[in-house]
Amino acid sequence: MNAAPASSDAATGSVSASVTASVTASVTGSVTEPATGSVTEPATGSVTEPATGSEGATPRPPLRSRTVFAAAHVVVDPLADTTPDGPAALDWDATLAFRHHLWAQGLGVAEAMDTAQRGTGLDWGGAAELIRRSAAEAKAVGGLLACGAGTDQLPPHGSSLTDVREAYEEQLALVEDAGARPILMASRQLAAAATGPADYLELYGHLLRQTARPVILHWLGPMFDPALDGYWGSAELDAATETFLQIIAAHPDKVDGVKISLLDADREVRLRRRLPETVRCYTGDDFHYPELIAGDDHGFSHALLGIFDPLAPLAAEAVRHLDTGDTAGFRAALDPTVALSRHLFQAPTRYYKTGVVLLAWLAGHQSHFTMAGGLQSARSLPHLWRAYELADGLGLFPDPELAADRMGKLLAVYGVGETAAEKRGEEE
Repeated sequence: MNAAPASSDAATGSVSASVTASVTASVTGSVTEPATGSVTEPATGSVTEPATGSEGATPRPPLRSRTVFAAAHVVVDPLADTTPDGPAALDWDATLAFRHHLWAQGLGVAEAMDTAQRGTGLDWGGAAELIRRSAAEAKAVGGLLACGAGTDQLPPHGSSLTDVREAYEEQLALVEDAGARPILMASRQLAAAATGPADYLELYGHLLRQTARPVILHWLGPMFDPALDGYWGSAELDAATETFLQIIAAHPDKVDGVKISLLDADREVRLRRRLPETVRCYTGDDFHYPELIAGDDHGFSHALLGIFDPLAPLAAEAVRHLDTGDTAGFRAALDPTVALSRHLFQAPTRYYKTGVVLLAWLAGHQSHFTMAGGLQSARSLPHLWRAYELADGLGLFPDPELAADRMGKLLAVYGVGETAAEKRGEEE
């Protein structure tokens, strides 16, 4: 794990106490005057400026002991004249540069997933273009890529099972034509149209029989998307698990792995032990990932995680410990990150993406803190400040002064007094 720069430790503590007090004061109604000139100053560089040194970088050797994907966020164009419910306008240069950053760490990219605001700002038209562009970039650098295929081209309500099947087929074909591994995402429309387990068995069986290469099946829990409650035909998780395993057992040669996003470590372990030997379990548990990836005497989980978007360098270095058989080193590197992950993914969990994008901005991977659908406002200022504080404590920011300056500007926009950057400068 990268340690926080020693020269900034004392300043960081003072900044934390000062700004936390300011945030608290503002919430209770005593707002300090913002720092003059800091509110409207634009970030240096153009809107599409990529992260320094990331675009076109040669990936590090792949991780050997685990297959690890980071579910990647998208960077929107902050100058696009859009509406919260309109199609997202992406900054393609910055979005693709971030994928190169992930590949450069040796991680795979899970594209067009929930972390990319799929269904919460990014529509199918945007997702399709994202998949095509990311696939071309992956081919250019030899990066590992898996892409989400779902049914979000359909209206939210009123779709039939035939509509759902055809929508899945359309998206599967696009992902396969792009040369990426498909991730069969959970479908809101299927959850609404299905009458029981038999509908899931029939539809998933139909899709798996026709896939050109093994897919990843995704079980996304209702904490991430309430519309998916009762997936696999039952709100009772034991019954749902049996249906899920039945689908896999019927088509083991067509399933590369399963991504489990239920935030229930014990349930994931029990399910993992029942999978065919050829089928991987990819943890999607952003609360318990170190212990699940480390594994036990009976096996381990691979990873497909949204938290590995901001944690990419730390996560890659941690898994390299496992590559040498150093489980203790892996846990020592990754365990301290769990507090940040639990903070970002706290209820309502579906808004974790706001913290992910905040950290990408603070780390210098993009020039602004703006999201599709205006979701940069989905978390409170105290929540955002705490995310900054935890990430800074992990040494997550390549340039801590840039991060402090940007966080200070955000505080100033909210009317909170002395900026983090100014306080850091006083201490130094």
